[in-house]
Amino acid sequence: MKVLLLGVGMQGAVALDDLMKSEAVTEVVAADVDYEGLLSRAAAMSYGDKLRCEPFDAEDSTSLDRLLGERPHVAIDLLPVRFIPSVAGAAIRHGVHLVNTFFVSDDLRAMAPEAEAAGVAILPEFGMDPGIDLVLLGEAVREMDEVHEIHSYGGGIPAPEAATNAIRYKISWTFKGVLRAYHHPSVIVRDGREVHIAAGELFAPEYVHEIEFGDLGLMEAYTNGDVIEYCEQLGLDGGALVAAGRYSLRWPGHCEFWKKLVDLHLLDEDPVSVGGTDVDRLEYLFAALSPHLQYEETERDLGLIRVVVVGTKDGERNTVTHDVVDRRDLATGFMAMGRLVGFTASVGAQMLGSGVIPDRGLLSPMHHVPSGPFLSELAQRGVVVSTRRA
Repeated sequence: MKVLLLGVGMQGAVALDDLMKSEAVTEVVAADVDYEGLLSRAAAMSYGDKLRCEPFDAEDSTSLDRLLGERPHVAIDLLPVRFIPSVAGAAIRHGVHLVNTFFVSDDLRAMAPEAEAAGVAILPEFGMDPGIDLVLLGEAVREMDEVHEIHSYGGGIPAPEAATNAIRYKISWTFKGVLRAYHHPSVIVRDGREVHIAAGELFAPEYVHEIEFGDLGLMEAYTNGDVIEYCEQLGLDGGALVAAGRYSLRWPGHCEFWKKLVDLHLLDEDPVSVGGTDVDRLEYLFAALSPHLQYEETERDLGLIRVVVVGTKDGERNTVTHDVVDRRDLATGFMAMGRLVGFTASVGAQMLGSGVIPDRGLLSPMHHVPSGPFLSELAQRGVVVSTRRA
């Protein structure tokens, strides 16, 4: 199969490497705005004739149409989130299946009938979190006769020995995206009722809790996103559901620190005037903090996923817990976060291209990705899911 890869950054580099190693993939077209950097990576990895590198400006619709007009079997979109509508629209026009790693946008939902009519599969939310967690969540829910609780955790943090700075956090993901997520509303279910948490309250003590994560010890979890839409997709919007939430994981102390910055309005969206110049607060924090939050070449990050589903099976209470712990590969330099996103996107593209996922239209990892083949592919790449039932 022929695969088009749009965006070859931290996650795209992993996806590219994985596609190049796959016998099922006969041709890869990799496109990035940093064309010289892409050529250097290709030369360093000795990828050979199977790979074609293309300069690519996502702002230029003719460039996008040219690449998708070549009719690859499937495309992987790892571009910034603002390009979701244009990439999906072009994929539908040219009859190309598409994988991306972002939450489903309203624009994408509106394209669902058009995609189905065109016989095109669009598989969004297929990275780490969302992605692997949603496959595991769907599998665990299907084990139950009745579901009472669902809890999904994801985290990208330094390994203990690398958590050496004041906030025990380093950058393995787009830091601007992290900062935006630190000031975003969320929705959970608590005591059977929806709880809407304002953007400035994510790190409030009443919405933060701690969990033990195996040998790694104690971590703190804060709410991340709207769990209700997933409950509805899983048919769990009835009276049996008592508690539900999506959470991000950090080392202890992280939430207390960021709550102070939120309370000081350093994450507000409106700019602040400094000497007559409007300064974007997030841009300032990004520029000021980023140099001090970088990994050394010998330091590892952790990519963490935990999915917990509590319910009843055959009249008895049952709890299913799925855990994933991945670490940076020092041989390749690939971060755990990059591995979990890049491997997942690559595997999803290959499952679409080979027909393992036969459905068309707007798909969901919870319903349309067969968990057995998918998890088997991850295991072959060193990403293993451990499961406990009680």
